[in-house]
Amino acid sequence: MPGIHIIDIEAAINHWRARKPSADGISLSAEVRALAGMYAHLVFHHRDTADEADFTPEALAAWHGWYDTTADTPCIAICSTSQGDELCKGCGRTFEEVQHWLAMTPVEKRGTWLRITREATAWRFGRYADRALERK
Repeated sequence: MPGIHIIDIEAAINHWRARKPSADGISLSAEVRALAGMYAHLVFHHRDTADEADFTPEALAAWHGWYDTTADTPCIAICSTSQGDELCKGCGRTFEEVQHWLAMTPVEKRGTWLRITREATAWRFGRYADRALERK
């Protein structure tokens, strides 16, 4: 089962820090405190991923609060899996990921986002000018 990556926990912490800044420069919002505990746990244990089940209810709620502000799908409406490609040239998802996207959990979707972002081979990560040069 995929887990929640430390990159997403950090993004969620930064989201909540911006949304609920510290009034005194010292105290943290409940969301930041909950997520910071999970972040510290990963750092202490030299891990980069945590199981969803390891999150406290408060940390998971804060993570979902951030998740709800992110793009739901990497699709750029150029789907080559519909043409038989195993990996979409437009978004970078596998055929199975495209087919089952709506049934995937938020954690599974973020795992896919992490993979396609690391690979950065899909057209969604290039400029339109780069795409035009590839076609020549």
